[in-house]
Amino acid sequence: MNKPDTTIRAAGQAQATSATAGRIGVLIVNLGTPDATDPASVRRYLREFLSDVRVIEDQGPVWKFVLNAIILPRRPRQKGLDYEKIWNRERNESPLKTITRSQAAKLRAVIEATDPTIVVDWAMRYGNPSLANRIEAMAKAGCERLLLLPLYPQYAAATSATVCDAAFAALARLRDQPALRVVPPYYDDPVYIDALAVSIESELKRLPFKPELILASFHGIPKSYADEGDPYPAHCEATARLLRARLGMDESQFTMTYQSRFGRAEWLQPYTDKTVEALAQRGVKSLAVVTPGFAADCLETLEEIAVENAEIFKEYGGENFALIPCLNDSDQGMAVIGHLVRRELQGWL
Repeated sequence: MNKPDTTIRAAGQAQATSATAGRIGVLIVNLGTPDATDPASVRRYLREFLSDVRVIEDQGPVWKFVLNAIILPRRPRQKGLDYEKIWNRERNESPLKTITRSQAAKLRAVIEATDPTIVVDWAMRYGNPSLANRIEAMAKAGCERLLLLPLYPQYAAATSATVCDAAFAALARLRDQPALRVVPPYYDDPVYIDALAVSIESELKRLPFKPELILASFHGIPKSYADEGDPYPAHCEATARLLRARLGMDESQFTMTYQSRFGRAEWLQPYTDKTVEALAQRGVKSLAVVTPGFAADCLETLEEIAVENAEIFKEYGGENFALIPCLNDSDQGMAVIGHLVRRELQGWL
């Protein structure tokens, strides 16, 4: 009597599995954010972030001492205050999380209209929702193929590569692994460059002043990483060059810098804060800053640029300062994301 019941149950499970099997997952990924602004939440986030060998390559005893004895006991409180300045009170989360969720929702609406069997989701490399959690959920949903989109236009080992590291680690825990495809860096993609230019031109028209100069600020990395072969600075320079040409500007009107340096080591130069200071001292009164390396506004744009660097500019004699928003989930931003996803899904659909 048991054998027929077992056969029927197995057939039912096979039918349910076949109904969801063969699906394609599209997962967009950004850097990450603390779950809250309190020191404990920020400490958890910083511990995960700064313990990544891609971010801090020398994870030896000296660094472990600095991290655990100096940084983690002291820095979370100040960083929490910085997050407080930009926190989305309505959702009780960082703007990066709000924007990335919206990017995924808008992409899902477009993709599902084309093929409802495609699963679209989002994740953070550090913090929540974790990359491992979302990959496992997609596998359980029957996704046999997974397209991973790291939202970093310019490749760096500390950003793009570490997303792949985490994805591979998550796949290593799965017995039935989906096939994986990763969207390559898109620093020189014409759709991306055009979207940036259209966004900048639109935002400039809304400003109550005319900037004497546009500063393109990219996140920095230690110079030693670039010396050892990281292509990141070449990618940033290519983006700046193409964007400058698309806007019809020269280097006196549009220049680039690197922000967010950390520690005592030399990072890629010129530094954003030092350049902002020098421009103000030189007599520049009106400045606009764009951050082409960020797909969504976050602490580094909304606080570091719009607050800290604005204060530096005005302290040294500047008068008008504006941060041009990232592409975010705007029409231009979604055009870039949709373009990349459709291009990379070719051959799978």
